[in-house]
Amino acid sequence: MEPGVFTSTLTGWQPEDSATLAGQVGLLGRLLGRSIKELRGAAVLEQVEDLRQLCKQAMVENRPELRRQVAQRIADLDCREIVHLLHAYTAFFHLVNKVEQMEITRVYREPDPSPPPATPGENSRRRETIDAAVRGLKEQGCSLQQTLAVLSRLDIQPTLTAHPTEARRRSILYKQKQVASLLGRLRREALTTDERDELLGEISNQIGLLLTTDDIRQTRPTVDDEVESGLYFVRNAIWATVPRIYRDLRAALWRHYGESPEILPVLLRFRSWIGSDRDGNPNVTAAVSRRTYHYQRRVVLQLYLDELCELRRELSLSSRQAPPSEALRNSLEEDGRTLAIDEQRRRHYRNEPYRLKITYIMARLRSLLWQMENRPRELAAGDYHCPAFLADLQLLAASLRESGFSRLVSQGRLGRLLVRVRTFGFHLVALDFRQHSQVHEETVALLLRLAGVEEDYLSLPEERRLALLQEELGNPRPLLPRGCELPPEARDLLETLALIGELQRLDPASVGSYIISMTHQVSDLLEVLLLAKEAGIWRLRDGGVESRLQLVPLFETIEDLELSGRLVEKMLANPVYRQHLAAQNDFQEVMLGYSDSNKDGGYWMANWALHRAQERLGQVCRQYGVDLRLFHGRGGTVGRGGGRSSQAIVAMPEVVHNGRIRFTEQGEVISFRYAFADLAHRHLEQIFYAMIRTAGRVARLAEQQAEPGAAGEAVEAAADAEPGRLEGIEAGVAPERLQEFSALMDEVAQRSMQAYRELVRDPEFWAWYTRVTPIEQISRLPIASRPVSRKAAGDVDLDGLRAIPWVFAWIQTRYIVPGWYGVGAALGELSGTERGRQTLKQMYEQWPFFRMLIDNARREMGRTRLEIAADYAALANDLAVKDFHAQISRDFAEGRQALLELSGEEELLGGSPEVQRSIALRNPYTDVLNLLQVELLRRYHDSGGDEEREALWDALFLSVNGIAAAMQSTG
Repeated sequence: MEPGVFTSTLTGWQPEDSATLAGQVGLLGRLLGRSIKELRGAAVLEQVEDLRQLCKQAMVENRPELRRQVAQRIADLDCREIVHLLHAYTAFFHLVNKVEQMEITRVYREPDPSPPPATPGENSRRRETIDAAVRGLKEQGCSLQQTLAVLSRLDIQPTLTAHPTEARRRSILYKQKQVASLLGRLRREALTTDERDELLGEISNQIGLLLTTDDIRQTRPTVDDEVESGLYFVRNAIWATVPRIYRDLRAALWRHYGESPEILPVLLRFRSWIGSDRDGNPNVTAAVSRRTYHYQRRVVLQLYLDELCELRRELSLSSRQAPPSEALRNSLEEDGRTLAIDEQRRRHYRNEPYRLKITYIMARLRSLLWQMENRPRELAAGDYHCPAFLADLQLLAASLRESGFSRLVSQGRLGRLLVRVRTFGFHLVALDFRQHSQVHEETVALLLRLAGVEEDYLSLPEERRLALLQEELGNPRPLLPRGCELPPEARDLLETLALIGELQRLDPASVGSYIISMTHQVSDLLEVLLLAKEAGIWRLRDGGVESRLQLVPLFETIEDLELSGRLVEKMLANPVYRQHLAAQNDFQEVMLGYSDSNKDGGYWMANWALHRAQERLGQVCRQYGVDLRLFHGRGGTVGRGGGRSSQAIVAMPEVVHNGRIRFTEQGEVISFRYAFADLAHRHLEQIFYAMIRTAGRVARLAEQQAEPGAAGEAVEAAADAEPGRLEGIEAGVAPERLQEFSALMDEVAQRSMQAYRELVRDPEFWAWYTRVTPIEQISRLPIASRPVSRKAAGDVDLDGLRAIPWVFAWIQTRYIVPGWYGVGAALGELSGTERGRQTLKQMYEQWPFFRMLIDNARREMGRTRLEIAADYAALANDLAVKDFHAQISRDFAEGRQALLELSGEEELLGGSPEVQRSIALRNPYTDVLNLLQVELLRRYHDSGGDEEREALWDALFLSVNGIAAAMQSTG
């Protein structure tokens, strides 16, 4: 192509347009149109544009007959033509989604000239920063020591999971990244006409490749595939971002206090379930978990070698110009006696001690890496380990400081490496292990029967179970008779527990928690202790417990959440479990499930039950002197606990604001929040902002309650503050008013849950749901190694269906029921009276939890399109069932009216103009995708046999993928 020709053919686009979001979207739209025309033909491009324009006109002019016209035109297309359209619209959303991510990073990198927010709910693109949090502490009178005390209590642990909510292939993710990189160059660099044309040509090539790449995997990913995908984000965005967080903290301390410690405690660690979460996934075995650990270790060792290679290039200091410390000289002498390296390199670095020391360190790491790859079973705790590696790096840092290079340490490559070693160790991310309580229960019953102790453990009441378990935990003899073969699931469970012990001996930081899904009673925990004893990783000795196994109960249903405080109290009162907890320094982690609770009780009740559970758990643990960390099992969508992370943290009950938090990062959330280092940084700094702010508030309250002169012990004294006082301060409302608000929440939550259960528990509902949603297709979508249900495919029902596909299907149809349904029942009657409206407004203005609940529902209702959902509902017209669409629509109308009155806005998204604009841009394209899917589902249901249905599967899969891209969410 001649210079400048490519640019000149992009009608209406100018090079300067690449600086704006609209300009970039316009450019990509033109290039996509060009690719469609070249690769699929002008007729397909014309069809793409005509259908989009008709749907846009139908939406803007409120003319549903135009949408029916689109549906009729689609009905006249053959399956191949539909597939071409699906590819085109899906490719558009893949491109737009990546451009929007880039725009987020651009906006957040720009200086924010505006003052700090006046109120917690105020919007700002840059206000939730680490600097703002530290500035807030300083403005409220905290000294440097008090601020450091607040920071020292922070324990923030994002946890990566392989939950099946990422529908994109890695091939698609890669091409999105390529387009983003090229667009970034187009926007930032001063280019000649030739260079710009070349870049545009490269972008066009990538778009053509995107358009012709299969969106759907041909086979389900293996667990190994999922591990590799998850670690991609760890070794890229996360690896790059962690040192930036500590840099921000130190910079904020310098800016507001004039000084900062050179070394901050480890405040941020990452964990993973990928390759170790076996709940409902028979593909995760002990062998897979072992392989996962080895792979993670190899990855982090190679990352360190890459960093050291660059560090060695940088630290060219000569001993003749900057003599090293005596400690470094002694260390080099010892290395020379005990470690062989290339003699030529040794001579080459004889006057460059830092390079020589780094060479010795690299030799040790390479030796360890060779052992990992060739003799992994021979790894031993006595090998070169992370504390020794860290000590070697600290030796370099100390010597550099002696030579006057303190800034090089604190702000350079070595300082960043030290932060990474403290964060990632030799394990990269700690592995959590999770299994369902029923598996433990059945395995214990089998072992007791084989040992001749109890023939029918499963029939025993809880009191008998506890007595038997406590007796067996005190008995040193094993239960499993020598030479006895166990069934595969039981054998793998014991092998997994033995693996945990092996990894803990080799690298204590490599194992996180052992999580028990569906914890219902104390015996669910003691059963795991008995199995751990059988595997050799738990024992009673000299009146105490020897074990590093951290058990975490997971509460998931509404009933379990409501009883969680009472159950944890029973746990802490149990003498054997309390002995176990003493071995963990009286530390207890508790996990809360946001997905199953929503599926069980609906949006409103799930959120309220979770809030109350947190409050009760905090009070119980404080009463028993136990240090609590809550682990929030949140998904990406509001229906599974998603939403703004910082708002969710601030909305937690004050009694659990102790600086500790864990939360899951699942599927598509990982690939969004950690797509770029800048996005990862923004996400994590918002978490830190909220955690510093809430921990600081608790510290100030404790200071008010402390004796004069005890201000320096404010953070520690927070543990003695009364829960009511804490909650009242957090809410900005007196405790008695909070009690009034809570009583009202109890009432409306019950109303909401009743309405929700009347919908989903109706005998006719399941037939309707499976007809109008693509749940059957979602269940067969090859996006994860884990099955969508714990039951066999033919036996799946509402109870057996996992929460992720449940939410996924609702989003596809634009109902988005899990994100709001029941709000009308909850608030409709109350908002109908003046007194009710005033009370609700006070709750919204004063109570962060209630504000979050309302704001999240508004956003999800703002994304709901009942006009489109009605087309899905029509698929069930031939079924003799109730009009569930009308039932859902009534609750939506009541809820919408209540939320608008409460917020004072004219539209549900009135306070979010950026979101409104994005939805307005997306809706015409998304509407076409929905109508394409509805037509495919109609053909599928009307098909005459399996062969005809099979021909529709690929197209249906594509439609699911396309709508997931359009809605930027799956489950």
